[in-house]
Amino acid sequence: MKRAAVVLLALMPLLTGCNAPWSDSGDRAKTARDFPPADRPVAPTVSTNWSTEEARDRVNEADDVMDSSDVRPGMTVADIGAGDGYYTVRLAQRVGAGGRVLAQDIMPEVIERLADRVGRERLDNVSLKLGAVDDPRLPAASFDRIFMVHMYHEIGEPYAFLWRLRPALRKGGQVLVVDGDRPIAQHGTPFRLLVCEFEAVGYKLLSYDEKQHAGGYLARFVPDGKRPDADQITVCDSP
Repeated sequence: MKRAAVVLLALMPLLTGCNAPWSDSGDRAKTARDFPPADRPVAPTVSTNWSTEEARDRVNEADDVMDSSDVRPGMTVADIGAGDGYYTVRLAQRVGAGGRVLAQDIMPEVIERLADRVGRERLDNVSLKLGAVDDPRLPAASFDRIFMVHMYHEIGEPYAFLWRLRPALRKGGQVLVVDGDRPIAQHGTPFRLLVCEFEAVGYKLLSYDEKQHAGGYLARFVPDGKRPDADQITVCDSP
């Protein structure tokens, strides 16, 4: 796949550090200001990998997570915060030639590096997209599964982000989060906080599985009821 096929959108503000929550001030993206700021810190992006691919494959991480998420050939899936493409590559293999994978990240240099890998490995069923801190910028009604693996704690505008993510799901679609049940300052997301933030914008928890070999847990969410207006979202208490 040629790099020219990569859709590069305007760069939005990136993420803040762990030691300060977002506030309703000039450092927030203008497109996020209709939504409440999260009452919690945001983990900095320190690496695009949480472990080596070889180590993750030795414990069968991706296959186990995809099995638990019921990823099947022919599906269309998104890999949000794709990084160096560990899940992107394996999702592309799982969904096969009849399926599609959209790999998304908010850092242009990461997208460019991943584009090189996609081309080198001839992953013709993969496309790439540059997202924003408050908007995944996914096409509507397009995805059977949306993955967020070891990146939820880096989302600086969770209410705007999740609110805008929901329309991208097809009927029966699911959002899958893999993260550690630990403080955000330790690069995890407390499970109680995760559920609260998803519920605040109109999702419900479908299942929870311990996945210590994947670094924590796998939580599956589906849309539930009417999506609330931005000014009706109730902010979750910081853990």
